Amino acid sequence: MDKKKIILISFVVILLFALIILAYLFFYNYTLKKNFENDILDFANKNETQIFKINDITFFSNCDAKNKTSSASNFTIENLYQYTDIAIFLKTNSDLSMQNTLKKVTISNIQFVNLPALGQPKLYFKSLNLFAKSDIIEENEITNNFDFNISSLDEADLSTPTLYNNLANPITLSYVNSNIKTDYTLTDTSSPITYDSSLLKRCNVLLDDISSKLSFDIFITNNLDEEFKTTVYIDIPLSDGGKSIYDGAITKKEKVNYAFYRYK
Repeated sequence: MDKKKIILISFVVILLFALIILAYLFFYNYTLKKNFENDILDFANKNETQIFKINDITFFSNCDAKNKTSSASNFTIENLYQYTDIAIFLKTNSDLSMQNTLKKVTISNIQFVNLPALGQPKLYFKSLNLFAKSDIIEENEITNNFDFNISSLDEADLSTPTLYNNLANPITLSYVNSNIKTDYTLTDTSSPITYDSSLLKRCNVLLDDISSKLSFDIFITNNLDEEFKTTVYIDIPLSDGGKSIYDGAITKKEKVNYAFYRYK
């Protein structure tokens, strides 16, 4: 076979190979595009109607301390901690049905977006009966996936992590920043010790040093076994208008707009 024929055959083989690759890439990209379009369409169809949302969150921020020793001349704090109780109100747009009642609720993926410079922050389930109180129950700490009990009874035990399936009670949590000060001695005992957030000022704690932001995911399964998700972002309130936590406990009601999207 002469050299020209070899070159021609080689060119034809390379051209065919290139055409095969181009055809494969075309159909591969076309398939990807169609799958992407189908996924978008499926997502849009699932979320054509908004089923669950969060429009209101209530916060209660305060401070407390455990004392180690006290005398007529000094007072030593073992653990100064700041806490913010959080009530998250789940809402629905329509009359109750299998679609907008709860079967399962889970909190997951807790992220401290902005860690405080002082202290050790954690997130807890907070009993509705203890809301706005300084009690910390360690076994209620939320570390990973935290499931709520779902009840359809007229009266449920709300000292446990329980939600009514008709959205009648809020999700109640507590952000606790412990050990802001440890073994800290107050020598000025001329004025009485008040166990509230005014202790922060007496212990020379700057509010910037305990500011914190966190986020977490809330997953809902309804009674049709449809699954929904939203991510909630919390900026721990240490002031409310002209009042700061230095002045004592603060309560803040915040309007938000978190929509749950259906993913399954």
